[in-house]
Amino acid sequence: MDNQRRVIEAKNLENTRLLLNILPEPIAERLKSGEAQIADTFSSVSVIFTDLVGFTKWSKDRPPMEVLSMLDDLFGSFDAVAKRLSVEKIKTIGDAYMAVCGLPVPNENHAKVMAELSFGILQCLEDFNRRNQTELRMRIGIHCGPVVAGVIGTSKFTYDLWGETVNMASRMESTGLPNHIQVSQAFHEALEGEYQTTYRGEIEVKGAGMVNTYLLEDQRAESHQTREAVV
Repeated sequence: MDNQRRVIEAKNLENTRLLLNILPEPIAERLKSGEAQIADTFSSVSVIFTDLVGFTKWSKDRPPMEVLSMLDDLFGSFDAVAKRLSVEKIKTIGDAYMAVCGLPVPNENHAKVMAELSFGILQCLEDFNRRNQTELRMRIGIHCGPVVAGVIGTSKFTYDLWGETVNMASRMESTGLPNHIQVSQAFHEALEGEYQTTYRGEIEVKGAGMVNTYLLEDQRAESHQTREAVV
């Protein structure tokens, strides 16, 4: 009987571990407690999108395992920074990376934490290029606002976001500049002047018309004390 109990406990631990690989812990616990459908509204979060520039061309003639190893190495380094900052990775799509700060546990400093993640991502890319003698570049876009987040699927779970905030964050990335962090007016204001930005100008965004955009500048030395407080 004791052996059977140990087997069941081991299986339960393994199932929990697998669930936590794809869902935030608070969401996994709600599913385990019996909630069949999970969808929550969050009034203010920050969403980041990144995308490698020219990755399709770069990877065209390379062995699949080399490409997979490269993405695993690079995105793994992003994951490590996100975990340290308590930012929730949502998903990767090819060579694109998406994450959010401010859910499922609200964080009033979500914009400042996300700024830190964006700087960390560019540093990870720089380190990767140095290690591999590559010259990969990346666009980064950030926006903040309300979102709906929930679990989609029954046999294969995914935790995803939707809403205009997600769309705008994606547009900030797609209209951005290589190796720069393009942010929206809302995100610029949420930083409350604690991070340096450069006004880029108005850019036409599908579904939103002309919007103001800024480039977030990495001023590590000048903002060291502020960053320690945020992290």
